[in-house]
Amino acid sequence: MTSPDSVSFGYEDVTPEEKTARVGAVFSSVAKKYDVMNDAMSVGMHRVWKDRFVARVKPREGEQILDMAGGTGDIAFRMAREGASITVSDINQDMLDVGIERAMERGIDGLVWSRQNAEELSFGDRFFDAYTIAFGIRNVTRIDQALAEAHRVLKFGGRFFCLEFSTTQWPGFAEVYDAYSHKLVPKIGQAIAGDAESYRYLIESIRRFPKMDEFEGMIKAAGFRHTKVEPILGGLVAIHSGWKV
Repeated sequence: MTSPDSVSFGYEDVTPEEKTARVGAVFSSVAKKYDVMNDAMSVGMHRVWKDRFVARVKPREGEQILDMAGGTGDIAFRMAREGASITVSDINQDMLDVGIERAMERGIDGLVWSRQNAEELSFGDRFFDAYTIAFGIRNVTRIDQALAEAHRVLKFGGRFFCLEFSTTQWPGFAEVYDAYSHKLVPKIGQAIAGDAESYRYLIESIRRFPKMDEFEGMIKAAGFRHTKVEPILGGLVAIHSGWKV
């Protein structure tokens, strides 16, 4: 069991400082192959999930939106199409560098790229209209602090959206996915990115992440209201949302 002075890094319990450093090393290792691996691991489904996520956010022209843990730009590029002003933030500069390069290749201008720790944002209070984080919150060392910061930087009436892996509740599918993720994903990581251990951690981090109702409770505890959970594939992935009112 995780002690009060430790946090989970996959199936290990480590100090908060060690988790921050080790997660940083993971994403520096996989940055250049991150999007290729997402396609391989999800058979391209992550693109559908992200489209659905952005459709729920409903970015609008003139809005200020913070996309946290948005390094490679996948969510930001989708939201920028709608005319919103997007600040892409990530704790890992290697991930941001990949995103900046991808934006240049696609001719996407106007995005703000900012290295930030989700637990200690440098932005002022009540600055953003929306806060998004996709497949990133489970890698944060202190999730409760990141949620509190999300609440702080949102305007009143601002909205919080999180896309994250969870635990599917479909009978049979959970066992199949569990076997696939633990046995095959590290091998795919080794073949494509030359790094099995980082992908082993990413799978283990999903298993240690709170279940949907528990995470919704954490969002409420941070001060958000009108919270909602939208399961995808029985909860394998979920869209969490809440409002600052």
